[in-house]
Amino acid sequence: MLHPHLKAFAAALRHHAGLVRRHARRDAGYTTETIIVTALLAILTITVIGIITAKVLAKANSIDLG
Repeated sequence: MLHPHLKAFAAALRHHAGLVRRHARRDAGYTTETIIVTALLAILTITVIGIITAKVLAKANSIDLG
C-alpha cells in the first residue's frame, strides 16, 4: 500500500504529464508552420544573394581596363 503523500504525488505527476501531452499536440501545427516559413525565407535569401552576385559580377566584368 502506498503512503497517502505518494498517492497524491503520483496523481499530480499523472495530471502534469497529461497537460504536457495535450500542450505538445496543440503546438505541433505551429512548429510545422515555423519550419515551412523558415525554409521559404532561406530559399528566398539564397535566390536574392544569387541575383545580386550575378549582377555585381556582370558589372565588374563590363568594366574596361584597357
